[in-house]
Amino acid sequence: MFKKMALAFSLACATLVAIPASAQDQLRFSAGPPGGNWFALGGALAETWSKEGIPTSSSTGGGVSNVVNTDRGKTDLGFSVTALVGAASKGAAPFKKPLDNVSVLANVYRQYTYFVMRKDYADENGIKSVADIVDKKLPIRLATLKPGTSSEFVIRSAFEKGLGVGWKDIQDWGGSVSFASYSDGSNQLADNHLDCFAFSVGRAASVVLKIESQLDVVILPVDKKILDAMTEALGTVSFKISPEIYKSVTDPVPTIGDYTSIIVRKDLDEDTVYKMTKALWENKDTLQKGVKAVAELNPEEAIPALAPAHPGAVKYWKSVQ
Repeated sequence: MFKKMALAFSLACATLVAIPASAQDQLRFSAGPPGGNWFALGGALAETWSKEGIPTSSSTGGGVSNVVNTDRGKTDLGFSVTALVGAASKGAAPFKKPLDNVSVLANVYRQYTYFVMRKDYADENGIKSVADIVDKKLPIRLATLKPGTSSEFVIRSAFEKGLGVGWKDIQDWGGSVSFASYSDGSNQLADNHLDCFAFSVGRAASVVLKIESQLDVVILPVDKKILDAMTEALGTVSFKISPEIYKSVTDPVPTIGDYTSIIVRKDLDEDTVYKMTKALWENKDTLQKGVKAVAELNPEEAIPALAPAHPGAVKYWKSVQ
């Protein structure tokens, strides 16, 4: 009987060893919601890495949740924005404590913050910049993307860190704050159900072009005190929205700058991350056919200045600078 038990135990152990650890061997990439650039690019990246011998799957995700899940090892890589990685490393809101297992593989392309306001509302209230909204305590109907997205994080942080007010303050003085998708926010602005729709997206944003085709708008400049506060708190940079892209922009508009970044578990081995970074760079031309903004990927901007980067990625990017 004991021999049979021993044999059964031996076979069980052999079976356990023989089970292919495909779920563990396959890296998990958390992208973004369906229909957006992150979702499309996530699938393309997973396919690229898999072809290079690093099996990877892609699923939906969000800017904040991807950081948390990567830190906890529930996913291996994902998309976020560099400011969120900086906030996570410090334990700053929306994170309750420092997250030390998240790093950046690459800043892929620039993120611009847009405060798109109905021109009639701006003219009527003498709005020249984002700070005017707070200085005048306007009963504004403001919308951004839903909580948990990088857009909501950046917009809320701009008000909180740059102007000292939160969503409740705006509501207390008679305004409203709502959360919408890109398409819903655009339509609500056009239908005069919103006064301002704010979000972060790439340089040539189809959502902004769509809004401009529906009504007259202004893109508000972000005041220097907001830009400085955001840089100090979150490590964001400053970009300018170019006149040649949008008809509502006649002079360069200063705004909060950030990057769509690929984040990765810091404890993922250096050689694997090096190879993934190499594959990303060498397949740039193919990837940018699906998402044009990938054309902005370059070794000089790929390593974040104020957020932790993975050693394997740093090693590769420095080798091609």
